[in-house]
Amino acid sequence: MNLWPWILLACLVAYLTKLLGYLVPESWLKNPRMTRVAGTLTIGLLAALTTVNTIASGQAIAFDARLGALVAAAIALFLKAPFLVVVIVGAAAAALLRLAGMP
Repeated sequence: MNLWPWILLACLVAYLTKLLGYLVPESWLKNPRMTRVAGTLTIGLLAALTTVNTIASGQAIAFDARLGALVAAAIALFLKAPFLVVVIVGAAAAALLRLAGMP
């Protein structure tokens, strides 16, 4: 089965969706409710993407060092650490868990 037609179709759909964005009236974009909705959707999508990339391994669920790193980073965020510190804490947690033998 050739995937190229599907890839090209996905590219076309993405391009047309972007073009349709230019047709949205400016008054809709300046509405405060739209700003809140866009911000909330962005946070939700980023959280979902992070979660899926953390626990998914192909078609299966995997509990490995990535989950420990996410928990460590979440704790650092909860403690209001700067972003760079959060990244370093997550990376260090993943490294230590992998060093301890967790895949």
